[in-house]
Amino acid sequence: MLIINIRGPVKPAVPRWPACSLRAAGKFRDGASTARRFSEPRMENTAYPGVRLVLTDPMPADAVETAHKRVRLATEDLDDNRVATVLLEMAEAWGVAALWEQVCRPLLAQLPGRTPAEIATEHALCEGVRVGLDVYRRQPGRSFPTGGVLLAGAEQEAHCLGLHALAAALREHRRGCLHLGPALPWPALTSAVHRANPHTVVLWSQTPVTGRAYRLVRFARDFPRLRVYGAGPGWIEPLAAPAAHLGTLPAAVAACLEKPRAR
Repeated sequence: MLIINIRGPVKPAVPRWPACSLRAAGKFRDGASTARRFSEPRMENTAYPGVRLVLTDPMPADAVETAHKRVRLATEDLDDNRVATVLLEMAEAWGVAALWEQVCRPLLAQLPGRTPAEIATEHALCEGVRVGLDVYRRQPGRSFPTGGVLLAGAEQEAHCLGLHALAAALREHRRGCLHLGPALPWPALTSAVHRANPHTVVLWSQTPVTGRAYRLVRFARDFPRLRVYGAGPGWIEPLAAPAAHLGTLPAAVAACLEKPRAR
C-alpha cells in the first residue's frame, strides 16, 4: 500500500484544480513551523486501488489572508521574482496542494486582464507562479527520476500552470516527470510516448478550443497499456474510457504515483 501525504481536502465532486487565467497577456502559510506541520490532524482517503491519501488540514484563514496580501503587493509592483520568493516560502510551509488551491488559484481567478496595466499585473503574477513552482524542491546537479510520467499541454494550448503545480507536487514525493510544456502537437505527443515509454500521460487543456475529448480518447485507445488523463477546465465533454479526467491536484498526484500497469 502506497501512502501519500497531501495537504488540503479532496473534494472530487467539485473540480478545483484548474486555475490559470485565460486572458490576453498571451502567457499568461507564512511562518508555520515544521513541528506544527507534522502535528496537524490527519485523515485518510483511498483515491485509487493501492493508493491512500493522507490529508492534513489546509492553510488557516489568517495565513491565507497574509499570503494573499504579500503576493498582491508584489504583483502590483510587477515584481515576479518577489512573487516567486513568497510562493516558495509558502510551499515549504504548507505544501504545493494548499498553496495552489488556497493562494494561486483564487488570485489567478481574480485578475480581470483587460487594460494594459491589468495585463502587466497578470503577467507578473503568472510568471511568478511559474518560476516559484518550477524551482521548488529542485537541487543543483540532481534530478528525480521521471517515474514514467509525461506532462504536456494540449495542441495549441499556451496555458499550463496547472502542470507546473503537478510537477512541483510530485517533487514533494521525490518523484520527477517529463514535462514537455505547452502546445504539444498530437504527432509530437505520439513520438514522445514512443521514445520515453511512460506509463502515465497527463494532458492539460485550459479552453474548450483545445480540449478535444474525442482526440484524447483516440490517443488513449492507440496506447492501451498507457494511462491517459485530461486535466484542466478545457475538457468540457465527458472523456470516455480508457481516458479519464482529473479534477483536483491531489487526484492528479495520486494518479501519477499509482503503480504502473503490467506490460
